[in-house]
Amino acid sequence: MSGDSPVFAAAAKLAHHGLDPAQQSQLAAVLEALASDEHAPTTVHDPQLAADVHLADSLAALELAAVRDARNIADLGSGAGFPGLPLAVALPHAHVSLIESQRRSSEFLARVCAAAHVENASPVWTRAEDWNEGLSSNDLVLARALAAQPVVLEYAAPLLRRGGTLVDWRGQRLVGEEEAAERAAASLGLRRVEVLRVVPFAGARDHHLHVFVKQKDTPPGFPRRAGMARKRPLGT
Repeated sequence: MSGDSPVFAAAAKLAHHGLDPAQQSQLAAVLEALASDEHAPTTVHDPQLAADVHLADSLAALELAAVRDARNIADLGSGAGFPGLPLAVALPHAHVSLIESQRRSSEFLARVCAAAHVENASPVWTRAEDWNEGLSSNDLVLARALAAQPVVLEYAAPLLRRGGTLVDWRGQRLVGEEEAAERAAASLGLRRVEVLRVVPFAGARDHHLHVFVKQKDTPPGFPRRAGMARKRPLGT
């Protein structure tokens, strides 16, 4: 892709994350796929806007050492590939599993990984509760705009190794929701260690990364069968 194209220029805005020109080109290819693929599972197709609300928002997690140091990463409910796909580009030493339950979205992820030459990311067409291959094997689990936080915690806990980290993207902080999440975390062997406010792009408001660490093995009975976490959330 030409270095003077508008799409590449949008991706180049992210160079401050330590991305070299090859990585910027990969992100430009992601933006191109969002703009040109009619099946891209997002309402944001404009490259300039997508560079902010998708790419920059995803890469904000690089502020966390647990993200930068992770080797095995799972992105739950990956959708159009965020936050997992940009982080796979930024972290070539890591492998990112893009967990997506919708077949069409998973097929899109396969196309965009191929187009952007992101060889360290793998779409996995399954529900988080049914991904037995991922149990207790991930250093890091990511979730962005996926579900209520107690639900995200239940999805993530069985997939993390002991000592692993969950990073959950949230908007405005709500005391009641955080209290429910604390109760759910205690039931799952997790502990919230940080809530990091981030400003991934100019004008961004109420962006927070909620960071949990798995301190104990996941109790027996988890994961519950598919759908139960949403139907009967823990901690509520």
